[in-house]
Amino acid sequence: MEANKENTYTAADYKNGQSVRWCPGCGDHAILNTLHKAMATLGVPPENTVVVSGIGCSSRLPYYMNTYGMHTIHGRAAAIATGVKTSRPELTVWQVSGDGDGLAIGGNHFIHALRRNIDINILLFNNKIYGLTKGQYSPTSDRGAVTKSSPYGTTEDPFIPAELCFGARGNFFARSFDVSLDTTREVMVAAAKHKGCSVVEILQNCMIFNNGVYAWLSDKEERENRIIHLRHGEKMLFGKENEKGLVQDGFGLKAVVIGEDGYTMDDVLVHDAHSKSYFLQEQLAMMDGHELPLAIGVIRDVEAATYDEEVNRQVADVKAKKGFDTLREMILKTHETWEVK
Repeated sequence: MEANKENTYTAADYKNGQSVRWCPGCGDHAILNTLHKAMATLGVPPENTVVVSGIGCSSRLPYYMNTYGMHTIHGRAAAIATGVKTSRPELTVWQVSGDGDGLAIGGNHFIHALRRNIDINILLFNNKIYGLTKGQYSPTSDRGAVTKSSPYGTTEDPFIPAELCFGARGNFFARSFDVSLDTTREVMVAAAKHKGCSVVEILQNCMIFNNGVYAWLSDKEERENRIIHLRHGEKMLFGKENEKGLVQDGFGLKAVVIGEDGYTMDDVLVHDAHSKSYFLQEQLAMMDGHELPLAIGVIRDVEAATYDEEVNRQVADVKAKKGFDTLREMILKTHETWEVK
């Protein structure tokens, strides 16, 4: 990702003027506006930016961008984004997927994009429901969720996107809420600056089919007690007055009140998003807001070799050694041709 140092962009430069067709109150509106602002902060020209989506409510987003965009097929956004980045490595590529599109039919592409570490930015909108197809339960719906396709409650446990990310050897994972505009912008910018495959999970409300699914977490009165905003190099503090913190408890984590039961600020852990070992980072990402606060912000950010750079380096090496630049030259030089009569 290279910014244009000569021009200064505003959010308006990334809007194309199309009428936005999401339901009133849908969290997608806030995410779209925040993405426009994040792109302006990054300063990558619109003509050097590509937004790829699959199928679903979230996948309408490319229509509202003044960038190149591809509205592709169900679950295949990561495959298309990989092809774009590999063939045009100078472009900044964003992938937009919902929890159904990205983790059900697209789950295989999701984990392999992470394993390969292709340099794309995946925005995963997680509303725990299929919205576009009218309310079936999704791979992230909670056990017991009553939906159009589970009228008596689901009988299965959900995927946790962070767990998939770490299991697939992902090097960047962040999380935010649709209502936390500043945090969402912060993690989007960090994801784009990360060299490699980045995943930003955005917890998002569906007004029609799953309204209030995150209300108990995002409620203004309780938010500070149920959510912890992690920042690299800073103490893991939360609460209305930052009076609570996370400490090591054996091989796990424990939430404590500083000054009680002998715990002091010195006991509170410092967040290390750059640690190559993801043992602690995965524990932080798996906290759900019940016994331990839900973590938002950048949880893991580790540099590693990227798929697109390695592929293009390999192609350049082979071209140099073999002495050809095109497929036609390769065929002629190897003399592996024949005539069909």
